[in-house]
Amino acid sequence: MTHARARFRFYLEAALAILATVATVLVLWRPDWIEALLGTDPDKGSGALEWAIAISLAAAMLLLSGAAWRHRPGARISTAR
Repeated sequence: MTHARARFRFYLEAALAILATVATVLVLWRPDWIEALLGTDPDKGSGALEWAIAISLAAAMLLLSGAAWRHRPGARISTAR
């Protein structure tokens, strides 16, 4: 992978990780957003859907952060295949 491509991947993955972090915080801060947006209560008030979304977003944030760390500027770029 070229240096420019690794840098692009770093910025893309870092931006997506930040977006997932913000989305996770928003879901945890305002857990009834689905009811407000759709006008219905898909989990019948249990909050299970909101927790599933928050956990999924947090997992995506961790995976994207790890990927961004791997492609960070200054990291060694392996040319072996």
